[in-house]
Amino acid sequence: MIALVNAMHITASVFINDDESGLHHDYDVWLEKLAPHEPVSQYRHNVGEDNADAHMKRQIMGREVVVAITDGRLDFGTWERIFYGEFDGRRKKRVLVKIIGE
Repeated sequence: MIALVNAMHITASVFINDDESGLHHDYDVWLEKLAPHEPVSQYRHNVGEDNADAHMKRQIMGREVVVAITDGRLDFGTWERIFYGEFDGRRKKRVLVKIIGE
């Protein structure tokens, strides 16, 4: 069996990594350097909106993850966890989780 976890929104992400607060902070800093929110005028998408950076951050972090399941448990490495990344926050969002297989 496999589990599919999908962010279901163009400015949000689902990814797998270590659940460590320093790493989460480092991701925030790194993503802001790669696609800074300000100045919003630097992005063409921001005519009427101001979330172009959120679209780019989602592209970097990914849309979905697929994880194998054995004996009813996700097959993770020791420190791996699934995370939801929210880069815009203004709209209602949902996450899709599908279990595929027997």
